[in-house]
Amino acid sequence: MSRASELLRRMKKGELIIGTHVNLSDISVSEQMGALGFEFVWIDGEHSPLDKQMIMGHIIACRAGNAASFVRIPWNDPVLAKPILEMGPDGIVFPFIRTAEEAKNAVAACRYPPKGIRGFGPRRANMYGTLSNDEYINNVDASILKIMQIEHIDAVNNLAQIIAVDGVDTIVVGTNDLSGSIGLLGQTRHPQVTALLDRIADICNKAGMPFGISMGYDKNNIADWIRRGVSWMGAGNDVSYITQAGIETIKIVREIKAAM
Repeated sequence: MSRASELLRRMKKGELIIGTHVNLSDISVSEQMGALGFEFVWIDGEHSPLDKQMIMGHIIACRAGNAASFVRIPWNDPVLAKPILEMGPDGIVFPFIRTAEEAKNAVAACRYPPKGIRGFGPRRANMYGTLSNDEYINNVDASILKIMQIEHIDAVNNLAQIIAVDGVDTIVVGTNDLSGSIGLLGQTRHPQVTALLDRIADICNKAGMPFGISMGYDKNNIADWIRRGVSWMGAGNDVSYITQAGIETIKIVREIKAAM
């Protein structure tokens, strides 16, 4: 069973999969996150400066650290998805999905004909040719989680249709852009925003669709999402960990010095 299939199986059993995000170029960060116990690493190809070579390095480092690799591409475009798929990540995140048609296009980008439009040219994805074409083709669809990011009010309104699309394995909520789509950018705990988040959870729970959340580290938000029944959670990121630990270290040193 592929890592993606195993994660999906666990999600559907009601287990919570815990991961984090990386934005920095040093691939040892991803290996370290896996060693720490994070079960997946979200490699951000949308908002970070990571290029394709760096992304592939992070994917390989995730495997070394025994973590799944999820790669968010910059946009729902098969041209952007194809080279990432050839790198063999365990999941691919399509941002800003708003309609069922957009979700269908995203899934098609991941599937070979006749079910999709993906061109054939795997590299790391078929372990550099050590897997036969038949073995690879027969198992490729289950080897990568096709993740739709819900981050616009239109997506919430169309969510039932989006999650009904064949091939959509799970969705992930992007709270900041979702709040911005209703004129409340960054106000992710505003009652209007939390009502939308509750609505997303309710639709997914009733349909049996695993859903995830991508967010920073916040105890209140973590508790809220666990109560909603979230299936997987990306909490915090490499940059914020450095920021938080750095601020805390300076604070502690100054407090000790002042007390002497």
